Amino acid sequence: MPPPPPPLGRARRRAAQVFDEALDDAELVAARAALAQGRWQNTRSLLVRTGDDWDRRGHRITVLARESSCAAWAREWLLADPGSGDASVLLALAQVRRALHGKDKLARAREACRKAAELVPADPTPWLGLLLLECARDAEGDVVRLFEQVRTRYADHHHAHHLVVAWLAERRVDAGADPLHEVYDFANWAAEQAPADSPLAVLPVIAHAERYRALAAAGHEPADPVASGHWTGRRARQVMKAAFDWWLEWEHEGHPRRLVDLNFLAHAKVCEGRGAEAAALFHRIGDHATPAPWSYPERDPLTAFRTARATALGAT
Repeated sequence: MPPPPPPLGRARRRAAQVFDEALDDAELVAARAALAQGRWQNTRSLLVRTGDDWDRRGHRITVLARESSCAAWAREWLLADPGSGDASVLLALAQVRRALHGKDKLARAREACRKAAELVPADPTPWLGLLLLECARDAEGDVVRLFEQVRTRYADHHHAHHLVVAWLAERRVDAGADPLHEVYDFANWAAEQAPADSPLAVLPVIAHAERYRALAAAGHEPADPVASGHWTGRRARQVMKAAFDWWLEWEHEGHPRRLVDLNFLAHAKVCEGRGAEAAALFHRIGDHATPAPWSYPERDPLTAFRTARATALGAT
């Protein structure tokens, strides 16, 4: 039998340390801590420095928006600077987060995103907020339209592509393990149209994991991903090899969400039984684990991550 779980308080603290959406962005961690104390000026400076690095801006704003007091401090910022596009976008994403958790009205969140989009028309982040809302609602027409709004402003938007992949993966679950499913077509298309050095090259791996999540939740795949044949077919092996080869050639140390990709890729290599390749990825990940895909399906992600890492690194 497994050992009893540790006391809940300690487990929660450890999980919070392991699963930090800020990943390895030290500036973001500092600004978030200051925002939690009401010092929104640090966030203002952070977003000014971020500029139009849209992937980084989207990452930083969505993480800051998760702070429970973010909406209140963003409103205070707007009182001090009524025309601030950064404050408006931050408030919009904070209201999106609140709406997704049932703490605010969807209509208010949508309106906040639209106001922010008017203030900063070149910024894809308000449209990312709307995309988050509509993917959660499974609103097909709106998802497609909003994704195009994001792509019009930044064609290689990392987070937006991940959202659409996760949304598509849940379609036609009753079809089972269909190798021609539309989520694979979308991911392959996005990877092919992106520049050679784009992290979207890893998107077919994301699609494979998200489809497994949907199939396993519906009982069409085993609950243990390693026991599933989902990662061992010819098509799957080709996808994993192409993504790993891309990583070896183009590894992006500076991309704000690269650790999301590395976790998905390490998970895939573990499921594929490629321990040496998984070990190389775990060395890069360090302690920056992400709940997805280690939680797929309905697993304890901390246990799954540590077990997979220990096995890949040869730990006992």
